[in-house]
Amino acid sequence: MTTPTDRPSLAAGDPDLAPRRLAAIDLGSNSFHLLVANYRDDRLQVVARQGDKVQLAAGIDDDGRLNEDAMTRALDCLARFAPFLEDIAPGDLRVVGTNALRDADNSQDFIDRAEALLGTRIEIIAGREEARLIYLGAAHAVAEDGRRLIVDIGGGSTEFIIGEHFEPQALESLSMGCVTYTRRFFDGGEITEKRMRRAELAALSELANIRKPFQKLGWSDPVGSSGTIKAAAAVIAATGTSPEGVITRQGLADLRKRLLKCKRLDKVAMDGLKADRARVFPAGIAILGAIFEAFELEEMRYSDGALREGVLYDLAGRNSPEDSRLKTLANLERLYAVDARQADNVAATALALFAQVRKAWQLGEDQARFLEWASRLHEIGLAISHSQFHRHGAYLLEHSDLAGFSRPDQRQLAFLVRAHRRKFPLKEWQALPATERPAMSRLARLLRLAVILNHSRPEQPPEAPTLAAEGDAGLRLGLAAEESGLLLADLEQEAAYQQAAELTLILDAD
Repeated sequence: MTTPTDRPSLAAGDPDLAPRRLAAIDLGSNSFHLLVANYRDDRLQVVARQGDKVQLAAGIDDDGRLNEDAMTRALDCLARFAPFLEDIAPGDLRVVGTNALRDADNSQDFIDRAEALLGTRIEIIAGREEARLIYLGAAHAVAEDGRRLIVDIGGGSTEFIIGEHFEPQALESLSMGCVTYTRRFFDGGEITEKRMRRAELAALSELANIRKPFQKLGWSDPVGSSGTIKAAAAVIAATGTSPEGVITRQGLADLRKRLLKCKRLDKVAMDGLKADRARVFPAGIAILGAIFEAFELEEMRYSDGALREGVLYDLAGRNSPEDSRLKTLANLERLYAVDARQADNVAATALALFAQVRKAWQLGEDQARFLEWASRLHEIGLAISHSQFHRHGAYLLEHSDLAGFSRPDQRQLAFLVRAHRRKFPLKEWQALPATERPAMSRLARLLRLAVILNHSRPEQPPEAPTLAAEGDAGLRLGLAAEESGLLLADLEQEAAYQQAAELTLILDAD
């Protein structure tokens, strides 16, 4: 096991020669994983790797809430991870949560406690975003060319991706995992033919919706990247019937028979299988068997690359021309026929206003990016209807699958678009996590002003008026005496909207 004291240091000498150190934490439904790596020349050099079977999904009660025992296990694990993060820059760390945290009704309670412990933001990612990141990690680990099918069986969901090189062509996340299927089909601890087949049939039912479209795309190389697939490959290899790292159809059938002979979950013990995975192994094999059956696979090989590696590669490309979020934004603008000139003008004005208050309001580069992105997307709802288009745009941003964006990212963009006109949406603002509210309120007010200042849809963005922050809730906007009456009327209405939300906008005309 790697410890904080035996981590290698950054390269000495010229800082330009030192690799960038990145870290990712994957809050999975079965296991939590930490990966720390140096990044240089599009390669990861692993510095530290940690994992713990937290089994978060097993702690979701019948009422859909994470119980205290599961939260305690998870927080204890994160406390063990924390020393590995001491030399990681804030922008070089990303913590992502998957199916269990997507599903639990009280996941925000855990997130608040975990963020306080780690001192960093935790992001819940949607299923297809999880699939995209898994593919990115696996594709870097698999050197060969060709179209691949990537499968990742997690604790609460299973992701399926078809892609070539580093570009996914089909992404799906299905609600079946080794922890949730253990609770559903092996809850009494017995392993029987009936229970195993029920689990397989449930998985086949989930797979029915994607089987034909995936088979139509086709692939030449089935690859698995999960703990279940790694364990299956190790157990089969221990029998000497298959090459190391390869799962064959016959090997999987023999493994299924061996599990049935165990009869109980607490009796599962095989060469190559770690004790902490034994209890959820039969459910994982049922899912894997269904995948082989549905896709008519003869074999699958295991690859080390998975979600956490994908998170690091994605993180390395952020705020560069390769940033996946920029590609997503450009696709949204094309899809919803955004007026590019107006989007550019509003973004330019918003950023000019931002620059004047960023120090007083303690806003950083991340907030500037979100303000620019919301400015560019504030009119996407017009593609649905002019009436209430700010609501339509917010819905699209919150509920679409947006590559590169986590659920909190989408929630923030959706709020800014929702808040850019008419009454300030106090109900939606109060629904945000408390840690997000101050910045989101401030960015929304800047966006509202930028939209008003460009109301006439000019050829070029107008020169931004002077803007000063007065405390947490006050803004003072300086206006030239020759400003049009229409603009003044719009700003006076905006001042009234802000006053109704217990905010202050003072208009100073020369």
